[in-house]
Amino acid sequence: MPEVIFPGPEGRLEGRYHPQKEKDAPIAIVLHPHPQFGGTMNNKVVYNLHYAFYNMGFTVLRFNFRGVGRSQGEYDQGVGELSDAASALDYLQSMNNNSKHCWVAGFSFGAWIGMQLLMRRPEITGFISVSPPANMYDFSFLAPCPSSGLIINGSNDRVAPPPDTVALVNKLHEQQGITITHTEIDGSGHFFEEPYMDTMIDNVTTYVKRRLTENTR
Repeated sequence: MPEVIFPGPEGRLEGRYHPQKEKDAPIAIVLHPHPQFGGTMNNKVVYNLHYAFYNMGFTVLRFNFRGVGRSQGEYDQGVGELSDAASALDYLQSMNNNSKHCWVAGFSFGAWIGMQLLMRRPEITGFISVSPPANMYDFSFLAPCPSSGLIINGSNDRVAPPPDTVALVNKLHEQQGITITHTEIDGSGHFFEEPYMDTMIDNVTTYVKRRLTENTR
């Protein structure tokens, strides 16, 4: 797993880059949870998402937001972190010019950043939002949401309560031209502790594989 350092808006950003041999492999970026609550690119959910995408044939990048690990800068309320994510996607794309599919996956705070990145980058063809904190952050910028994706959460999530996630999903369901798939893992909390991690990853894998064969937005 090559460690990489690439330029971000506030200095160097540290990541893990996992390329496929195929030059036209699809690409994915994975975004970690809140930097001020212990979120890093080695979070279990982020790590497992990274490998799930790699095992499906994606070239994958995960990285530490500014001020986390060896990434320079300091926490910036989500504004700077969105710029970090855009820089990470630039870096990933610069090495993979022939990719036909570009996905973004995020967990918790990372899901919120990922959905904002989606609005800025029309080339993103699909997204995975794991435990999006719809109770803490405003997701109303998704108007309209530019691509289809999977929102997945646990029925026992105490950090981002399920009713708020359902409200977000219902709002997105009203939009034309995209399909939002919502899966709630019965019994799981915010972090998909065992035995729920495998169930969550299986759901993500099934969804992404289906989307890749459909070639739809």
